[in-house]
Amino acid sequence: MKKKNILWLYLFMVFAIVDVFLTANGQQEYRIFSKPGIILFLWVYFLAISKNMEGTLLRKSISAALIFSWLGDVLLIFPDLFLYGLGAFLMAHVCYIIGFKLAQTNPFSIGQVNFIKLFFQNLPIYLLAAMFYFFINAGLGNLKIPVVIYLVVIVLMATTARERYGKTGSLSFWQVMLGAVLFMLSDGILAMNKFYKPFPESGVLVMGTYILAQFLIVRGILAHITSIGQK
Repeated sequence: MKKKNILWLYLFMVFAIVDVFLTANGQQEYRIFSKPGIILFLWVYFLAISKNMEGTLLRKSISAALIFSWLGDVLLIFPDLFLYGLGAFLMAHVCYIIGFKLAQTNPFSIGQVNFIKLFFQNLPIYLLAAMFYFFINAGLGNLKIPVVIYLVVIVLMATTARERYGKTGSLSFWQVMLGAVLFMLSDGILAMNKFYKPFPESGVLVMGTYILAQFLIVRGILAHITSIGQK
């Protein structure tokens, strides 16, 4: 890893730490300066490291996911723009689904599918999503339809990450898988705080799991790209 590329990673970490600190201290008014820098520098870092994949659909899909995530971060700074932020993150998850599908060997091969086995393999993801929905359902009001659509898409994102097992390197799989689960947890905590019962630690938990999720997903995809380059 070239030293000049590590600079972007350091900037990502600095902005992430500052934003979590501001969140923990309730200084929301200053987060307009810290929060947008987190994914911005992670995106630049991804572009710098993945230059050998320039022009590929994989690089474009992950790049688009980070751009939509950045847009979602900015929109969610303003409470009145929550629905637009939700839409931006929904698009980010769609792009991640495409990216996760591409970041595996023979992604579009059609073989025999054991639906019962597949169901039980994905069952922990389904149960996690069902648990969050159980708690927030009563408080969704007019947002029930968009939130349910978002929940379905994020479940698809996580199950697509799980689908990569045995179809990429072990490091790439586990980083992306853990990142996808942490993304679900981050969104679930945010939803619990907004639609079920607010609690003071939610902001730090949401940002902490979200930042780690995005970092692990990017590192996992880069690990896959590196393994391709070595073949």
